[in-house]
Amino acid sequence: MADYLISGSTAMPKDTLTAQQLFARFIDFIADEVDLTLALTRKITLKTPLISFLVDTVTEADMAIVMFQANKMQKVKKFEQGFITDPVVLSPSHTMGDVLEAKMRHGFSGIAITETGTMGRNMDFLAEKDHTTLLREVMTPRIELVVAPAGVTFKDAKEILQCNKKGKLPVLNDRDELVAIIAHYLLASKDSHKQLLCGEAVGTHEDDKYSLDSSQENSVYQITMLHYIKQKYPHLQVIGRNVVTAAQAKNLIDTGVDGLRVGMGCSSICITPEVMACGQTQGTAVYKVTEYARCFGVPIIANGGTQTVGHVIKYFSDRVGLKKYQGMGSLDVMEKNSSSQKRYFSEGDKGSIQDKGSIQKFVPYLIVGMQHGCQDIGARSLSVLRSMMYSGELKFEKWTTSAQVKGGIHGLHSYTKRLY
Repeated sequence: MADYLISGSTAMPKDTLTAQQLFARFIDFIADEVDLTLALTRKITLKTPLISFLVDTVTEADMAIVMFQANKMQKVKKFEQGFITDPVVLSPSHTMGDVLEAKMRHGFSGIAITETGTMGRNMDFLAEKDHTTLLREVMTPRIELVVAPAGVTFKDAKEILQCNKKGKLPVLNDRDELVAIIAHYLLASKDSHKQLLCGEAVGTHEDDKYSLDSSQENSVYQITMLHYIKQKYPHLQVIGRNVVTAAQAKNLIDTGVDGLRVGMGCSSICITPEVMACGQTQGTAVYKVTEYARCFGVPIIANGGTQTVGHVIKYFSDRVGLKKYQGMGSLDVMEKNSSSQKRYFSEGDKGSIQDKGSIQKFVPYLIVGMQHGCQDIGARSLSVLRSMMYSGELKFEKWTTSAQVKGGIHGLHSYTKRLY
């Protein structure tokens, strides 16, 4: 059905996947049971199919931690790495204001309290109160804490956390001194050492030592850099960006890329199609590239252009991995690197948008929305959703502009649209 719509067989020249709606099916399970696990690369899977975009003003420390990826590399590993051997520690004489400051600085609030304010004895945990309250007045005393002995395995620690419904587990030695803290989160994606997985964007030219990032991926620069990375660091998983056709994807897959990001000029701040006259509509690009890449087991990331949970569900039905946002082709970014000015000209812009609210509310909203979308379609997982599309079990319907208006909020004198 998707191939029929994409091919233009509907005889409507302006058909796009955005104008299609999916048919609802019989529901025999609850939304919480929907599994959102998807592959990011050939060897890496994510339990939540969302990643923040590689833009300096978007994926900063706070965003990375909320997305459960990590800070600029080091802080990520410290935030949740199974065993945290250098946690943030305060003393009973500190105040709640110090805790909030530490939370703002480091991105987490699991603070250990020791007599000296360093790793050691007389350890307690705290609960949040007003800013001037001394920690000795609100912390959970040692006698009431659930702890684990030094040498505990991560598997045993997880069982202790789950049985006691705790998020943090202090690890104490035989002298009752704090030696580590174990943090646990069910949706976190970790490596074999139980550390959060962390990715980094790097460029393709010689003076961009650590970056595989380009608005047009199918180039000699990308191929050369990909060859170098795969020969020098064969264990690394490399994602290539940006492609919009199967021909572009072929060269990168042949070179050994482990994942592809699809989209050229589809986000609100990118002007590549306007200034370069190159690109492809996002729905078509996602479908066509995925059709080719899936034959080689290469996951796809849909890049930008997403405004609603419904758009996310439709991208997933095309067998997409993840969602993002962009804007690194602007002059403001290039001016920070004098050498880049010799090679590039603006393919993006700088602008402002209205604050959408806390990411700590928006990400859970997206997750729940995806689960309910799959539930309405009758898919218990995103993998099932894709298989339904390829088997023809998943049905699309073309909606006219009038039908789309009727499908949204209409006929009201005034309203405030709140998503969460």
